[in-house]
Amino acid sequence: MQRRNFIRLAGGGIVAAAGAAWFGLPPIFSVPPSAVAAWQEAAAPTEIRRVVLAHALLAPNPHNMQPWIADLATQGAILLRLDTQRLLPATDPFGRQIMMGVGGFLELLDLAAAARGHRTETHLFPEGLPGDRLDGRPVARIRLHPRPDGPTPADPLFAAIAARRTDRRAYDPARPPNAAAIARLHQAVAGLPVRLGVAGADDPARLAAIRAIARAAWATELVTAPAMMESMRVLRVGSAEIDRHRDGIAITSPLLVGLARVGLFDRSSPPAADSSAVRAQVDGFDAATAATPAYLWLVTEGNTRALQVAAGRAYARVNLAGATAALAMHPNQQSLQEYPEVAQHHQAIHTLLDAPVPRFTVQMLARLGHLPPGTEAAEPAPRRGLAALTAPTPA
Repeated sequence: MQRRNFIRLAGGGIVAAAGAAWFGLPPIFSVPPSAVAAWQEAAAPTEIRRVVLAHALLAPNPHNMQPWIADLATQGAILLRLDTQRLLPATDPFGRQIMMGVGGFLELLDLAAAARGHRTETHLFPEGLPGDRLDGRPVARIRLHPRPDGPTPADPLFAAIAARRTDRRAYDPARPPNAAAIARLHQAVAGLPVRLGVAGADDPARLAAIRAIARAAWATELVTAPAMMESMRVLRVGSAEIDRHRDGIAITSPLLVGLARVGLFDRSSPPAADSSAVRAQVDGFDAATAATPAYLWLVTEGNTRALQVAAGRAYARVNLAGATAALAMHPNQQSLQEYPEVAQHHQAIHTLLDAPVPRFTVQMLARLGHLPPGTEAAEPAPRRGLAALTAPTPA
């Protein structure tokens, strides 16, 4: 999500800054290696459940909240719960995006199990389906069984887990995904109950319309106080905060870090709708959107919890397949969210993508493209690691 460049100063003044890397500055302006160690240590455990969980926790998830808790009390099984303190009630009131995160988690777990010679037996919602609001009941029970024929041949998607990224930067507008790359994305979701669509240079009218809806939905979220405060509460500013939490939205801009250290970064309220901070956010998002050569989307017929999980599996696989083709992706979920202020954009995107509600649900909309020549890959997002994942459920 594009929520990194605004601040409100004490006393009402506004400063906006880009979150670009500043080379040669002190470590407080960087993501510390300890906060991303999980990306390098995915294969470190030896017990099979911990091996697969170490890969699963690298799955994409909304606001990087990592709301998963794995109960390992039963030998040979994993009982997966949600930490209800890590949900997003303002922007994801029904938990649809959180359930997609669960799907991504389960997909990476399955890929890791196969690579280690195991198959998974997964029972969704073993203690019953949650209603409109997610609760503390388990979302999945997973059992691991050794395969008699041992590990499967190396899966390119498994090999891409550590390289998968969400990249919010501007893409190369002159280099759209080619037909072979798009075919790879379609292949990744074959057999799942989703419809994948892509609009690029060959569909300029739809591409322009998607850009317009994405921009409008983002601008609406910026001036919707509960939605913005949900983001501001999970800002992690500077290396110390990033390392302490290892979740949320990492901020390393030297200006913002410096202001936070002297108590001038006010995270208690959002910027005013007419502020220069909001204008800077809108301008930044508009620029990235204008440089986006393609969008992809995933649609399900219906919107059951099981379909939300399946859509999350599908996006995880698409994201991994994109990594194998050097494609960058960035979810633009604002128009898909279900809070009242974005209802107009929600209706518009569903109509545009041939997914009339309530029969269909657009589960994912994401920017798609290549980074400009010479641009290095994005850093991985912080992760809390295996110890936090397997900790007891908070009281």
